[in-house]
Amino acid sequence: MARRTLPLAALTAAAALTLTACGGSGEPDDIKGAGGSASAGASDKAEKDGRPSLKLPEDVQLAFESTPPSDSGHAAALADAENYIRALAHGIVAQDPEDEAHQFYSEGAARQYAKEQIQQWVDGEWTATGKDRYYRAETADVGKSKGVLVTMCRNQAEYFGKNIKTGKVERTEESIKSYQKFSLLMRPAQGADEHWVVQQIEVQGEVKECKG
Repeated sequence: MARRTLPLAALTAAAALTLTACGGSGEPDDIKGAGGSASAGASDKAEKDGRPSLKLPEDVQLAFESTPPSDSGHAAALADAENYIRALAHGIVAQDPEDEAHQFYSEGAARQYAKEQIQQWVDGEWTATGKDRYYRAETADVGKSKGVLVTMCRNQAEYFGKNIKTGKVERTEESIKSYQKFSLLMRPAQGADEHWVVQQIEVQGEVKECKG
């Protein structure tokens, strides 16, 4: 896991994310499942710690392929960045833009983004199915603040929209549109050393460096 120091300007002040259809299928192309036994373990731990449930259906898998940083603060920031993404998936399958899971792991622009993202799925009558991969995670100190910038690649080639009414799955072929890069600006939650929240999120689409 690479660690480096970046100025605050390294993350765009406003969360920039365009909600587009995955391969022209018509469903929003963001935030997918939780990876098999690993995701189940994360959900169980969250519930034991008094955090909201992140449990997902068996057909929704989020796979996070990263090694925790040696720095405890960076490790906590990365873990809760992943939990924020899990929470988005949880809101999508629950069809609830006000889902407590994403609100627990976010504030400000990142919380608004989550609500709007989930609402897009609800309005389109879509839920999610398949496997969503996140990998090549890196963390970076943000200036002299306590903030941490978390970045990671995403491959959504095996993650699809499923129509809630018909159950039809809109499958698409892997392409450059499958690859994205996530940047999440994290800070410790007020009064909680081990709980981090996402303040801002930026997602770049069609990122060639994430392919392969």
